[in-house]
Amino acid sequence: MSRSIRHRIRLALVAGAALALAALGTAVPSDAAPSRDAAPRAVPAPPTGWSTVFSDDFGGAAGTGVNRSDWLYDTGTGYPGGAGNWGTGEVETMTDSTTNVYQDGSGHLVIKPVNSNGSWTSGRIETQRTDLAAPAGGQLQVTASIKQPNPANGLGYWPAFWMLGAAARPVGATNWPSIGEIDVMEDVNALSEEAGTLHCGVNPGGPCNETNGLGSGLRGCSGCQTGYHTYSVVIDRRNTSAEQIRWYLDGTNFFTVNESQVGTSTWQAAVDHGFFVILNVAMGGGFPNGVCGCGTPIGSTSSGAGMSVDYVAAYATSSSTPPPTGGGTDAYSTIQAEGYSAASGVTTETTTDTGGGQDVGWIANGDWAEYDGVDFGSSAATQFRARVASGAGAGISGLVQVRLDSRSAAPIGSFAVGNTGGWQSWQTIPANISGVTGTHTVFLTFSSGQPADFVNLNWFTFGH
Repeated sequence: MSRSIRHRIRLALVAGAALALAALGTAVPSDAAPSRDAAPRAVPAPPTGWSTVFSDDFGGAAGTGVNRSDWLYDTGTGYPGGAGNWGTGEVETMTDSTTNVYQDGSGHLVIKPVNSNGSWTSGRIETQRTDLAAPAGGQLQVTASIKQPNPANGLGYWPAFWMLGAAARPVGATNWPSIGEIDVMEDVNALSEEAGTLHCGVNPGGPCNETNGLGSGLRGCSGCQTGYHTYSVVIDRRNTSAEQIRWYLDGTNFFTVNESQVGTSTWQAAVDHGFFVILNVAMGGGFPNGVCGCGTPIGSTSSGAGMSVDYVAAYATSSSTPPPTGGGTDAYSTIQAEGYSAASGVTTETTTDTGGGQDVGWIANGDWAEYDGVDFGSSAATQFRARVASGAGAGISGLVQVRLDSRSAAPIGSFAVGNTGGWQSWQTIPANISGVTGTHTVFLTFSSGQPADFVNLNWFTFGH
C-alpha cells in the first residue's frame, strides 16, 4: 500500500490518530484511537519493561454479572459504618442486580441507573484487589475505555472511574481523604465533559482544598457520550522526592499534580500505597448539584442510560533507583521519538535505521509530540539535532519546530525537511535553538503547506 493511500486512510478512519501515553524516555501502555462504535477491543498489551497487573475486558455472556473473584459489589447507600449516601449526598441505592450491572455479551460492562416510581437504583463495583500500586522508583498506569451515559435529560447523572487507598476498605472509608482518592474520570449532568482530581489530607480544607480536591475542573470531552474514550492516570514515583500524578484523555496529558503541591507526608499517606479501582454511576449529590445550582435528579431526568466500559487495566514498571537526572529525561542523551508522553496524528513503525527499534511516522501538517521532564541542566543548550527521513512527493516539505512547555509557545528553533530519498532513508539534520536551561516539557510540532505526510522521526538530542 502506498504512503499516500495510507495517509488518506489515516485521515478518513483515525482522525486525530493514535495518542499514546509514555513514560519519560520509555514506552508506556498505549491505546489506539478512540472507538466510535460498539465493537469491543482487547486490553492493550504492556510494552517492554512494563507488566499487566490487572485487567478485565468484560467478555462474559449477555446479562451476566461481573466475575466476583475480581470484583465486589457495593450495595445500599453507604459502606457499613461509613457515611450515608456514600458521603456525597447522592440519592440512589446501589445493587448487585443485573438490572443495574451486567455484561452485554459484546465485550462491555454496563452500569445503568434505573428510576422506579421516583426511587433510583444503580451499580458500583470495586476491584477485589487493593494492591494496585506504583513501586518506589517506578510507575503505575490505571486506564479504562469508557462510553459515558447519554440520557436525553442527564441532570443528576454522575459516572465515575476512580481509585481509593487500600486502607479505606477495612473502615468504610471513614479515614477519607487522608488515605487518598484519585478520580480518573468524572462527569456530571451528561455535559460531555470530564474531570480528574486528587483528594488528600484533611476535610475540610487542607493541602488538597477539600472537599473539592485538587482537580482539573470539568473539561470538554467531545463525543464522550457517543463513543469509547480512554481515561488514564499515571502515578510516577521514579524520583521519590518529586513524585507526580498525570491524567490523560485519549493519550493527551491534560492535568498533573506534583508532590510539592501538598507536602511529603500528606503525599505519602495519600499516594504511596495500594489502591482499589471503582466504577459506578451515582445519581444526584454534591457534584452534579453544585454544577447546575439545583437539586438533582429531577422528575424529568431520564432513566436507564448506562455507562459502558470496554476494558479496565493496570500496568506497572519498576526500577531499582530513581533516574540520575532527577526524574526527567537527559536533554543531551538520545531521546527516542516513540517515547513521547502524548501525541497527535502520528503512528509508530519499525525502522531500518542504524540501531533498529521504532520511528514515528505518518507525520503531517498540524501533528505534534510531547516529551515531559526534559532536563537541560544549568549550561544552556544551543543546538538541536534530529534523525529524519522523508519519501514525500515533489513539492512537499515542512518544518520541524521545537517549543517549550506549551504547543502554542513561540518556537525556540526549527529546521526544514524535504525528500531524503525514502521513508527509511535517514539523515541527521542540525538546527540552532535559543539557549535553554532547566527542566521543560518539550513539544515537537510539525507544519507543512500540504496535508500529506512529509517526514519520519527516529530520535533527537540537544547539545551546547
